[in-house]
Amino acid sequence: MPVLDMSETPLREVNTTLQAAAKSLANEAYVIENPRGSHAMAVGLDGPLEVTVKGSTGYYCAGMNKEATVHVEGSAGPGVAENMMSGTVIIDGDASQYAGATGHGGLLVVKGNASSRCGISMKGIDIVVHGNVGHMSAFMAQKGNLVVLGDAGDALGDSLYEARLFVRGSVKSLGADCVEKEMRPEHLAVLKELLAKAGADAKPEEFKRYGSARKLYNFNIDHAGEY
Repeated sequence: MPVLDMSETPLREVNTTLQAAAKSLANEAYVIENPRGSHAMAVGLDGPLEVTVKGSTGYYCAGMNKEATVHVEGSAGPGVAENMMSGTVIIDGDASQYAGATGHGGLLVVKGNASSRCGISMKGIDIVVHGNVGHMSAFMAQKGNLVVLGDAGDALGDSLYEARLFVRGSVKSLGADCVEKEMRPEHLAVLKELLAKAGADAKPEEFKRYGSARKLYNFNIDHAGEY
């Protein structure tokens, strides 16, 4: 298993090595030691690759990920898994602001808490947070699933479209056009699968589902105050 020590190897070289390995489709496993909170680590991986980061990372870790599995044995700064297309990103600690922003696919797992705007403008990604999420999470979320085992902050799901939000704990407040919805069998099935993939110890029946009331899809003067 190749080891990249960032006390000796600069970030640019680390990313170049990982990107080349991913593109070669060798399906290798790499370990990054001494990450020292570096920004934009393991970004743009376009192929089957396993990367384990032995520590915490800075901004935009695993951004634009495609097919790779990135496991951070620590916490992550803002924008982790931003614009992710596929694959899996696992954060053992906490994630800062806008985790999984604009993600199109794949699975992001945060085993600690996620800060504000988690899943902002998500477009198909699945996000499972074992702890809490901050305010404005799933803002303008278009597609995908956000699962929160803890609590959600203010304005959850503000102006969202067709994303599905599942929260086990309390919700401080719902954003514009976000409402609680019925939990049907198909939603329980989706949630059960996501919880299993994320290694989350929870039962689907413990969650509530939230989604769009669909009142703001098209401008209506009667709802002008809600925009």
